[in-house]
Amino acid sequence: MRKSFAAVMLAATVAGATVVGVGAAQATTNGSGLGATLQSDADALQRYGAPGVLVELDTPRGDIRVRSGHGNVARRTPIAWDAKFRIGSYTKPFVAATVLQLAGERKLSLDDKVERFLPGLIRSNGNDGRKITVRQLLQHTSGLPEYTNAMTAMGTEEGFQESRLRTWTNAELVGLATRFPADFAPGTRWSYSNTGYVVASMIIEKVTGHTWQQEVRDRIVRPLGLRDTYLPGTTPTIPRPHAVGYQRFPGLGATPEDPRYGEPIDATLLNPSLAGPAGEMISTADDANTFLRALVTGKVLKRAQLAEMQRTVATDDNLRARWPGARYGLGIVWADNSCGGYWSHGGDIPGFMTRNGVTPNGSRSVTVSINTDSLKPDPGVRMPKADITTDLVDHALCNAR
Repeated sequence: MRKSFAAVMLAATVAGATVVGVGAAQATTNGSGLGATLQSDADALQRYGAPGVLVELDTPRGDIRVRSGHGNVARRTPIAWDAKFRIGSYTKPFVAATVLQLAGERKLSLDDKVERFLPGLIRSNGNDGRKITVRQLLQHTSGLPEYTNAMTAMGTEEGFQESRLRTWTNAELVGLATRFPADFAPGTRWSYSNTGYVVASMIIEKVTGHTWQQEVRDRIVRPLGLRDTYLPGTTPTIPRPHAVGYQRFPGLGATPEDPRYGEPIDATLLNPSLAGPAGEMISTADDANTFLRALVTGKVLKRAQLAEMQRTVATDDNLRARWPGARYGLGIVWADNSCGGYWSHGGDIPGFMTRNGVTPNGSRSVTVSINTDSLKPDPGVRMPKADITTDLVDHALCNAR
């Protein structure tokens, strides 16, 4: 889920994977080539405030895994190689793929209006389900405002502590969103909206008679053998092993450019219903890569539905600044890189940041997990305009091995 609450080494070969150690502060890297490059990239992320970093690159010639920093800062232990982590908005491609499967089965059309399935749900402040299509929900062109705009208290440590274990229903999240005027008329602009995916999940449930979690599990997670991927619902814990998820909160005089973050707290325990179908899932780097490759190689969707997913529209200046050339499909982003471009969908949720990428032919994929989504750079270090993992993902996908 895109973060909006704050706006308020020694190398070894194991099972075919080149494994590089835990970072410059803990060991020295004697690896060479791409593994050494990725290790250097991972180490560099610590200067931006990443407590720990876990990276896995899958290639036809085997996997490369590197890690840096700490999964538990107090104990000075690294992130486990098989760590589970909250994937935030990387949940969205799972939800979009489920909707697209239903479209392929003719149980719905992407051009159906929300009102067909959820009559009367969206009918206030210029938000109108009679005018919003399923496609627009998945594409972020619905004009639905962000429900997180009503969760400003979560941007403070006190508010977060008070609300972190609260259970939210999807209907409640939609109700929060429709307190606000529509951002624009459906189909006339693009603006990232977690609310659209909440509504899409409700359509899944209406069409199938099952929870969206059950449909994602039965249609995607189990068929692909994603044994370490979870749809936790309201369960606040993360299966072990996992890193501590750290969260910082804005201080006095905070601005978007300088949030003046205080000291981090342990935000690992969290009821993920506040993110729901927009970002509740938990996975591992290995499973996350498996899904990315399966998605773009047609193992999840039939050709027609994959083509719909990869039909992109222009985004906005903010997204293009972080991911140059970014265009949005249905639950997936196309971005430029030094070897032509790649598909991706990252995710932020309190305590965790996920970044990833896969080549168009699915031959290489990379997943990066960082155990915070509130980055505070070292003194004198300026945050780049582009996403901090841009170089790492580019090196992973474009450098030969």
